[in-house]
This record gives sequence, structure tokens and C-alpha cells, in this order.
Amino acid sequence: MISTGNDIIALKTINIARTKQKNFYRKIISTSEKDLYDRQFSDNLPFDVFVWLLWSVKESVYKYLQRITPELVFSPTKIIIPQLALPADNFVEQFEGRGFDENSVYKGIVSFGDHTLYSRSLISEEFIFSVVNHKDDFEHIRWGIQLIDSSDPDVQSKAVREFLIKALSPLFPGSDLLVDKSPHGYPILLKDGVEIPLPVSLAHHGRYVGYSIAVLED
Repeated sequence: MISTGNDIIALKTINIARTKQKNFYRKIISTSEKDLYDRQFSDNLPFDVFVWLLWSVKESVYKYLQRITPELVFSPTKIIIPQLALPADNFVEQFEGRGFDENSVYKGIVSFGDHTLYSRSLISEEFIFSVVNHKDDFEHIRWGIQLIDSSDPDVQSKAVREFLIKALSPLFPGSDLLVDKSPHGYPILLKDGVEIPLPVSLAHHGRYVGYSIAVLED
């Protein structure tokens, strides 16, 4: 089954000191992932950013798999990232697109039970944005990031849905599009009041919102 999952972290809102406390970060990352940081990332990425990078990938994995296994419980340390590659150029210039500039993203492989997924993450001074996919090819993933005026939860929820609908409207000219929730809590897309099989994922944190869409393959 095709699905999609994304997450966004507003870096200015995180508590850096708390993130670095072992009793906090060990709830998010495994011992092997801490070793991965010490071996490959300690010279290039602050530890707090690494922790929230992995959180964003793991949250994206949960959203992806929740559509397939609705009873799934989010357990970050059971979602393992054995491989993560640094970008050649970590300058974030694009905020909406289809697929990713492979030179600007952190690329990961993610393992959870029998599932193997792939991740792409953008990191700027302001945010971390992650998307996961069932294959190591994101050509058919549309995504977007937007800065909004308020971090109020109601504003976040409305803004991210409007952002998604605006992105989808050219694909469904003249149709009435609505983002609703499934009985299991993940977002679904309604076209003229009828659910359509187009997987979408929404995320918001602080003053940032983001979406991902698994578009139909050509």
C-alpha cells in the first residue's frame, strides 16, 4: 500500500539543555544511534539537532505506517536508523516541490520490524523537515513547508490544511477539496465529499507547517 509521512520541527522552540540530558534523549534514540552520532556526525551537527532530526524521521515513519496499521503505537526507540548520510550542500533554498535536490538532504534508511523505509530531511537554522517513502526514490512525493503567523494550534491546523489544498487544487480543477480525519486519526482527502485514495500527511510545530503527498505514479 502506498502511503506517506512527514514531520517538521521548529528549532527555535526546542529546549537544548533538556534535549542533551540522557534521560530525555534515550527515549528518542537508541544506543546504536548515539554511536552513529559519535562516529559520523559529532563534528558536523549539534547533538540536539541530531536528536530532533531522528525524532522527525521516526514521527514520519509512524505517520506512514499508521495508514497501513491503524492500531500502531508510536515507540521511537523501536524505529531504528542504521544509516544516515550528510548532504553535500546543506543550503535550504526550496520550500515546496516534487522530489528533492539530493545534494541538500540528509538521506536515511529506517528499520521498524519487517519494514524498511527511506527518509529525506532538510535542515535550516529554523526548522527540520522530514519525509519518508517505501522506496529510495522520492520523484513521486510532493511536499511543502510554510512559515505562518502564529503558533496557536487552531491556526496551525487551519493553515496546514489550506496550504495542502492550495497545492492540490491544480490537480483537481473545479472540485471541492476538503481535508478530514480518518477514524484512526490520520488525514484523508475528500473530493466533492467523497474520499479519494491520495495519501497525504500533515505536520506543524511552532510557526512552521508542512505537508507531503504520495502522488500517483506515471
